[in-house]
Amino acid sequence: MSKDYAETLHHVASDTIDHVADISDPGERERATHLWGDRLMINVGNIAAWMFPILMLAIVAQVFLRKAGHNQAWLDDAQWWIYGSALLTGFGYAITTESHVRVDIFHANYSAAKKAKIELFALGWCLLPFLILMNDVLIHYAYASFVAREGSDSPNGLHGLFMLKMLIPVLFSLAIVAAFSALIRHLKTLTTPALWSVILSALPAVWFLAERASYYALWWVVHLTKPDLHTRRVSKDPLLEPTIWYGLGVIILLAVASLVLSRRTTTKV
Repeated sequence: MSKDYAETLHHVASDTIDHVADISDPGERERATHLWGDRLMINVGNIAAWMFPILMLAIVAQVFLRKAGHNQAWLDDAQWWIYGSALLTGFGYAITTESHVRVDIFHANYSAAKKAKIELFALGWCLLPFLILMNDVLIHYAYASFVAREGSDSPNGLHGLFMLKMLIPVLFSLAIVAAFSALIRHLKTLTTPALWSVILSALPAVWFLAERASYYALWWVVHLTKPDLHTRRVSKDPLLEPTIWYGLGVIILLAVASLVLSRRTTTKV
């Protein structure tokens, strides 16, 4: 066998092994480019993947028990708990590994720079605002369930349903971390990431995040300085009305400070 032929076989085998690894373990794809948020999401996803074999066992067990006349309501609830937790974890995992379903007619043939620009718009201007908005809503949803100590509809079901609902904003927060990490990775394709460029790439999401932070900070200021005011009336206080502009002011200050520091660093170099 000639040396060139052997090298060709080696490269073909390596490509085949890499392709199989990408399919069987998407979390290892382009691992060298991963940030801490990517690895966090992948590690949590690898743990959550073990929920699916457990889910299959629970489904099969319930089928046999039901046929034998021993239906277990708690087992029905457990299936929904496991499925919901695993599915929400898989959402963030798909963002990190780009293993979600794509209608990829044109994207595959684009240059790396064009792909990065599309991903930045999709992540920063479409996905992240939705995730942050939903997380804000879900935190209140989970809190209401916790206060009510919400349980199962069945007397023999799992009665800690509030714990499952409290997990939802946690997993959405994990998806937000995954989306920001993916955004920064794609930004590296175009330029050296700095705070100002991250803010610009995810302007609607960062603006909403800053507005929410301003709102909740001022809510507590009003609540603590006006103890006689009912909690439902705190949000009506005039101090909280322009929080959208407070948020914009915060991100403008951060972006300008980051841009100035970046230029100073470039000038010194």
